[in-house]
Amino acid sequence: MPRISPRTYALITLIALITLVVIVFTGAAVRLTGSGLGCPTWPRCEGKVIQTELDSHAAIEYGNRLFTGVVSIATIAAALCAFLRRPFRKDLAIIGVLLPLGVVGQAVLGGLTVLYGLAPGFVMSHFLLSQLVLAAAVALAWRARHEPGERPRVADRLSVLPVRALLVWGGLVLFAGTAATGAGPHAGASGTGEVVPRLDFWGGTTMTDIIHWHGRMSTILGVSAVLIWFLLWRRSANAQVRKAMTVVCVLIAVQGIVGFIQYENELPPEIVWIHVALATCTWLALLWATAAAGTLTPAVSRERQRAVSVERARV
Repeated sequence: MPRISPRTYALITLIALITLVVIVFTGAAVRLTGSGLGCPTWPRCEGKVIQTELDSHAAIEYGNRLFTGVVSIATIAAALCAFLRRPFRKDLAIIGVLLPLGVVGQAVLGGLTVLYGLAPGFVMSHFLLSQLVLAAAVALAWRARHEPGERPRVADRLSVLPVRALLVWGGLVLFAGTAATGAGPHAGASGTGEVVPRLDFWGGTTMTDIIHWHGRMSTILGVSAVLIWFLLWRRSANAQVRKAMTVVCVLIAVQGIVGFIQYENELPPEIVWIHVALATCTWLALLWATAAAGTLTPAVSRERQRAVSVERARV
């Protein structure tokens, strides 16, 4: 069997990550061009596995399906090559296997989304699962670039825990954003004329109420990101996490501007697509910041260090 060097494997994981990001962007394009039911059957399109005669909406939806094949190849390569990498690392193999499993789950969930006529719950789940798969891909690419023990553990809890908490809150903001889209005008089938149900648990004000809650949560995210950015600089955290948090703050600021523009202009699909793309980039930046923040030293080690410091002070 061939042997894969750590450097080559890191490149493979990066390619897998890029393909996963691209398919999120193309999936959003399918929805926002109203092409979600361009191919109303699954896994075949209009009764054929390989379809050549398609209108524009069917071509967009079918093209997204075809690109899933590229993503599958990239993620399967990341999984298989983890076992060929030398030296072998169990953590890379476990995370690597999760990627193709996630893509399979995405394909099945995407098929159910089509078969159930773009029901909001399936569409939201489809997008959120893609973000979870991205989280695994970022973890794999990050770990592949660093050998165990290469990065020292961090003793300063205030340089790590706030960044992790921000990631959790960012995930909740992402969920609220999918709910806002699920209640909004872009059901995903405007181009083909099908009527798609929308979220309406608050009646006629559902979309407006969710958008306002999403806006409040996003504001908290932005303010928290800036405060954490200042905290990291005050505590002299490592340069990588400070750089990542700078990117997070900039993306959230741009995202806020785009969100305001799309709301004031009654949600034009082109601007909404930019909003979705920026949301994905912000999620990636939060994952990067969390990885760069590092791992805390074990509690036992911290207690031992504290005891040594006390003992030295007595001497």
